[in-house]
Amino acid sequence: MSRAIVVQPGGGFDRVTIGRSEARDPLFGEITVRLHANSLNYHDYAVVSGMWGPTEPRIPMADGAGKVIAVGSGVTEFVVGDHVVSTFFPTWLDGAPQVDGFSTVPGDGVDGYAREMVTAPVRAFTHAPRGYTHAEAATLTTAGLTAWRALHDEGRIKAGDSVLVQGTGGVSIFALQFAKMAGATVIATSSSSEKLEKLETLGADHLIDYRKDEQWGETARRLTGGRGVDHVIEVGGPATLGQSMIAARIGGHVSLIGILTGLAGPLPLIDALLRQLQLRAVLVGSRRQQIDMIRAIDANGLKPVVDDSFPLADIVAAFRHQESNRHFGKICLVF
Repeated sequence: MSRAIVVQPGGGFDRVTIGRSEARDPLFGEITVRLHANSLNYHDYAVVSGMWGPTEPRIPMADGAGKVIAVGSGVTEFVVGDHVVSTFFPTWLDGAPQVDGFSTVPGDGVDGYAREMVTAPVRAFTHAPRGYTHAEAATLTTAGLTAWRALHDEGRIKAGDSVLVQGTGGVSIFALQFAKMAGATVIATSSSSEKLEKLETLGADHLIDYRKDEQWGETARRLTGGRGVDHVIEVGGPATLGQSMIAARIGGHVSLIGILTGLAGPLPLIDALLRQLQLRAVLVGSRRQQIDMIRAIDANGLKPVVDDSFPLADIVAAFRHQESNRHFGKICLVF
């Protein structure tokens, strides 16, 4: 038996407990993983904080990374000692989206990876990038793959394109890094001058303080010579979508990813129609897309931005840090 974090029904930081979890021997097509790290996402926060609390005791966290310690019969993709990272949708292997909601997502519909050991089907993991720490690998499952899919599989980004990213959360920073890796120009927004400076060091070509510039969509258009940006990584939600649509070029691609400002709001339909925009909802991605992303990382050497790490038992403190919005990049649990 190994340690596990358990969120009691309904969720809430006062309902987070430390329990035990058994990892049985792997059967056909399964592996046993000694987990060493998780990374935090807004979705995990919603489950643990009680915003979308579980209906039964639940081990949280979708992002898990560790080392294979046993393999079942029929397993050829992994061997003992391999470093691996979890998949967000273990049943979505490839092709068009096949999952409705979070019923199969670790840490929500099923138990996740805030535990020391797990036995799971091969499809629940991929290889981690070469040379990554377990914490670095854990950042990829949700935030990394969301940014990768938005730009590559949905946006078909190419060298010379322009990309607008919002804020300094995990998805936005990965989108900046992947965009620069593809040879694109990046416009980055934030309300913090300190964070804007950090975005510049990561390669952002243009910086906008959206608190001082409420019409930042028009500013982004001017920065592209009046054409508008090719890709918008829209993580704010209802309160930012209008400016994102103003920023986009004719036929531009807006990836609808985040709901930081709410679940619903007015849709400025005229901007979408006049510019014939492509509005695409992006919810993480498939196992094949994760494998593609990791192959690109191995070829390029990209490293994620990790803000801070906490012990597994300090998971509530980690979420409090996330809640403060002082972080830049990913927050991890390391154990």
